[in-house]
Amino acid sequence: MTPEELVQTVDPLIGNIGAASYFHPTTLARSKEAGLDGFRFYFLGRGGVLGNVEAEVIGSAFGYFHPDLVDKIWNSAKEKMEPREAGRLYLELARQLGRDNFADIPNLEGVVEALELAYNSANHAGLALSSGFNAEPLCDDLPGKAMQLVTVLREYRGSAHLVALRACGVLPEVAHAIRRPDDTGTFGWDPAPTATAEDHANYKNAQALTDTIVLEAYSPLSADQATALVAGLEAMNAKVSR
Repeated sequence: MTPEELVQTVDPLIGNIGAASYFHPTTLARSKEAGLDGFRFYFLGRGGVLGNVEAEVIGSAFGYFHPDLVDKIWNSAKEKMEPREAGRLYLELARQLGRDNFADIPNLEGVVEALELAYNSANHAGLALSSGFNAEPLCDDLPGKAMQLVTVLREYRGSAHLVALRACGVLPEVAHAIRRPDDTGTFGWDPAPTATAEDHANYKNAQALTDTIVLEAYSPLSADQATALVAGLEAMNAKVSR
């Protein structure tokens, strides 16, 4: 498997696993304890690694949401909980999801070794949200660390993809309408943005450019490490998929 093939294989797995804790029942229960609905806790927990910043900063880092929605959700959420506190709680809930599900993954030590090599090889320059997650200290236990590493690598690709979209001339909200056309209203866009044929072509170019950007993280993996990573991520994904 080439590094390029590895990137294309692990991308959807990391994307799904990394998002598994967003609206997990445990996450929703903790958000309720804090007086927040799940959507507000998603904003505050995911964006909290950036600190108590203005909504415009969060909108830039998240990319796909309408600015009015970001302003409403972010500002009302941080009235209930300090963003850095929420960010650390959110990450700890992700670690706990790993502890609850990944302890019996075959060769977990080898999977974490491969994830950590990719984590250490990623360059987060210009990628604010993934830098925030990357700055949080790694936990010590293997199942929790596995989930934390996947979370960071998911944000790494997500941040890189926003850069690639802009480089290829695609507005993030248009890219969202291309990828998830039935979900634009949830992100505050009503009516949905219109995507032209040129947008669709440029979106494909942005996907390829994203692969190129994140290739640096996965290129150092040996063939054995790549095999272990794919097998481990497939097993992790099976554990958390709903």
